[in-house]
Amino acid sequence: MKSKPFISASFRLGVFVLLTALCSQLTVNAQTKDYARYVNPFIGTGGHGHTFPGATVPFGMVQLSPDTRIDNWDGSSGYHYSDDIIYGFSMTHLSGTGIPDGCDILLMPMLTEGQIFIGLDERLAKGYASKFSHANEIATPGYYSVKLANGIRTELTSTARVGLQRYTFPRSGDAYIYLDLAWRDKKLDAETNFVGDRRVEGFRRSSSWAKDQTVYFIAEFSQPINGSSAHGTSHGGHFADTYHFTLEKGGALIVKVAISYVSIEGARKNLAAELPGWDFDKVRRDAKAAWNKELSKIEVSGGTPEQTTNFYTALYHTAIQPNVFNDVDGKYRGHDGKVHQLRNADALVRNEGRFGPKDTHLAEKSRKRKSGSPEEPAIADEGVRVPSEQYTVFSLWDTFRAAHPLYTIIDEKRTADFINSFIRMYEQGGRLPVWELWGEETDTMIGYHAVPVIADAMAKGIKGFDYEKAYEAAIHSAELDHFGLAAYKKRGYISMEDENESVSKTLEYAYDDWCIAQMARIISKTKSAALPKPKAGVTIFKDRATGFVNLLDAYEYDQRARSFENLFDPSTGFMRPKRNGGFVSPFSPNEVTFHFTEGNSWVYTFFVPQFVDRLEELMGGRTKFAAKLDELFTTSDKLTGRVQPDITGLIGQYAHGNEPSHHIAYLYDYAGEPWKTQKLVRQILDEFYKPTPDGLIGNEDCGQMSAWYILSASGFYPTAPGNAKYDLGTPIFKEMKYHLENGKTFTVNAPNVSSKNIYVASVKLNGKPYRKTFITHGDIAAGGTLEFEMSAVPVKDWFTEFSSTKVETAFEAVPYFDGPKTFEKTAEITLHGIDPKAEIFSTIETQNGIVSAETLYTKPIKIDATSTITAYVKNGKVQSKTVTAKFIKKPNDWTVSIASKYSRQYDGGGDEGLIDGIRGTVNFASGEWQGYQGQDFEATIDLQRSTRLSELGGGFLQVARSWIWMPTKIEFEVSSDNVNFRKVAEIVTDLSPEDMTPTVRDYVTKITPVTARYVRVHAKNLGKIPAWHPGAGYDAYIFVDEIIIR
Repeated sequence: MKSKPFISASFRLGVFVLLTALCSQLTVNAQTKDYARYVNPFIGTGGHGHTFPGATVPFGMVQLSPDTRIDNWDGSSGYHYSDDIIYGFSMTHLSGTGIPDGCDILLMPMLTEGQIFIGLDERLAKGYASKFSHANEIATPGYYSVKLANGIRTELTSTARVGLQRYTFPRSGDAYIYLDLAWRDKKLDAETNFVGDRRVEGFRRSSSWAKDQTVYFIAEFSQPINGSSAHGTSHGGHFADTYHFTLEKGGALIVKVAISYVSIEGARKNLAAELPGWDFDKVRRDAKAAWNKELSKIEVSGGTPEQTTNFYTALYHTAIQPNVFNDVDGKYRGHDGKVHQLRNADALVRNEGRFGPKDTHLAEKSRKRKSGSPEEPAIADEGVRVPSEQYTVFSLWDTFRAAHPLYTIIDEKRTADFINSFIRMYEQGGRLPVWELWGEETDTMIGYHAVPVIADAMAKGIKGFDYEKAYEAAIHSAELDHFGLAAYKKRGYISMEDENESVSKTLEYAYDDWCIAQMARIISKTKSAALPKPKAGVTIFKDRATGFVNLLDAYEYDQRARSFENLFDPSTGFMRPKRNGGFVSPFSPNEVTFHFTEGNSWVYTFFVPQFVDRLEELMGGRTKFAAKLDELFTTSDKLTGRVQPDITGLIGQYAHGNEPSHHIAYLYDYAGEPWKTQKLVRQILDEFYKPTPDGLIGNEDCGQMSAWYILSASGFYPTAPGNAKYDLGTPIFKEMKYHLENGKTFTVNAPNVSSKNIYVASVKLNGKPYRKTFITHGDIAAGGTLEFEMSAVPVKDWFTEFSSTKVETAFEAVPYFDGPKTFEKTAEITLHGIDPKAEIFSTIETQNGIVSAETLYTKPIKIDATSTITAYVKNGKVQSKTVTAKFIKKPNDWTVSIASKYSRQYDGGGDEGLIDGIRGTVNFASGEWQGYQGQDFEATIDLQRSTRLSELGGGFLQVARSWIWMPTKIEFEVSSDNVNFRKVAEIVTDLSPEDMTPTVRDYVTKITPVTARYVRVHAKNLGKIPAWHPGAGYDAYIFVDEIIIR
């Protein structure tokens, strides 16, 4: 028997210290490696990516970048790669949005003062702007440089709240800097003031996407200002200034600009704390180091150079927005318009670096100030109880899908900060954010998608925010009555009469409600120990206002989460819009209409991530569900209906350029056919992401497009954020390492992956065979290794358990009606349900208020008068919501012949909609209006007999924001034979085309009594949209309903 060697305690301690040092060194090495060299900030600046190439630091307040475009959709970020003119360099930019804003506080170096035209593009000819060449551009994380055609070399870098610009002029003598506070956005107010001979302070108040935004600034120059001239006065201040300097040849002029959304004093503090000196190159190095620290959170190796560039550029894009919104002293402006003070603000100043927040953060309340008034007192935050930063720019309709789930893996503390920001917005503004921009709610897009962000964090056990307060805020958002929610709660779906985008809103509300149900269960579990044990079958009730949650909430919101079933048409297998209790016809799943949000029925039919199993059942089982997916990806990519530039990157009807499609390729995992997911995901990764300016197939959307790439390249994706699961796909790197905040590392290995080996042959988790098509967040957070063996051919037997999302409660979908909304003598109405085992019960109310007894529906209902039918479905003890439809007997037997051609989307119910007695409202998408684009409206009404006429008119709609205007004039003609017409009246409309208030107006005129059978109405279209309108140059619409004849 051999004796064991003796190992002293001191030796063991030494080994431990050595191993600890080695692990620490590995972490240091990961952080010090130059990941920034793989990033190409020009990716996405061309095509429809809408990114910008300028200087920023991770999640920084400042995005200092060149502006090459005054307006238009592809200029949303201020820069487009196809341009060759730079107008200047401004301090704020959006990354990948579909609406322009920002570009605040623009500076431009000039060799001569020139003549300035504020807000006009004559500036190129007058010396304001400059030509440039991409050959003279450089962009890396935290740094941008360009040599302008006039010879001035411009360099940009930044800290979190300060932008630093270095201008090197080609000659000695006069040099000029132009400051434009009226650039791009509608100017509301502005002011500049000199402080000494090197500093300018001021503010810009403007209106664009954010309707009332104020940015305060301090601009400090490295050389004294010799003189200045002002352009455009406002309340004693200026909209623009030109500053004169005298430089030596080859001399550089450095400008540092600090911004604040609170006050000039806030900008002063930001400048003093983050950039007291003038060392441009050091700031550049520090900015790069900040990016390397952020990028080091994921290490990849074993990919092609193109894949590596795509990956790290994608990771870079995910860290540009959201943006820190508070100043270094912890003050920020909340959604109530007031200045708030974050808790532990002193700790913030001590612990936050110049290049973005460290691990210690804060909280508080506020909104925009209207002018440069003195410093406002700050309200101490009494809501959020933990230290955290305040953030802004939340594109939640996009980012809840992949960007925020990515942050839960690599940015746990910041995820808590984001949610604390949401809670403050709720406390100060009255609800959770929808699309929040610089302290304002824009209400762009749909849903209440702050909820899945919160639910996902809770499901993954992320701490640092108040679960009960977050849950209270989620309930509040779900119980409001705006944006179709009142109808959704009452009826179980939104009808086209209630709201536009009715299908998308119903489906997305349903998903958000499932997230609330998940939150209710999580909080109930945390409270279970403190609650009394209930009797069998009894639910515990607690007052929600106290923050306690009960399981009844989970049941209620699970029921709401199944509302998607109310729009499923079993005869076609698609989600379809409803009107008057029945499905809208005609119907094409390829058609892009106002019933959907930037999509069509093909895409939205598959937006049921919360209950994929139930969707499979509705479609007839997994096999038919998979076949429907096959059809989606292989059918024609031809779209019909309205033009929607966001719908790009088509594979069949799948549109990767827009977010509602992003989870669909992973649905094959739920159908038991994961090899199809693997093939499609690899195709998307390879074809729709390129290391070129036009390398993004659609809008970057504040990191969502890139987050899809990062997670999919890792081999997993969160199909349903809120359940803490990730469905497996196909990795593209041989090795990836996620360095987690808990100190652990999660490794993804795929040693034999290649352009041919794209299919999964087997999976191991921590060395053991793994036979599921999903992993959990807990698997990642625990560290360890996920290893893929790859194959060149599909392998269909490596898994035994595949992804699943089962329903939690019994539910019955509402019945639907089939019958004419209007009729002449009699009508036959049929009722249908999607559950063949259920029964339908109905009542009939006549026009005089008589209501029939409730009866079991067994055959079509016949009516001969205007009637309202109410119905519901019942299966045992489970009953659906009640739906109502009204069927109207026409007030006349007139017919109409329309010479113009109305839009398929705006058909008003057909030709007869002009004379059916049913009137349209200010909701142009209600289905009652007929819309005519780029043409006059002309129709002839046959009264069927000679009729004495004394009054003629028409009902019209103006919604100028939606390109709908009143006709300029309306002419009325009459005839007895439908051949010879004579004009009897003309009305010149009086509503200004610039009136943006949605308005319904009847233009009616009395005429000298005349007998005629035919009445012809001609309404003159406005024509091309005026130059002052965002849609300038496009064709205007006329919306009409109804023709008035008395």
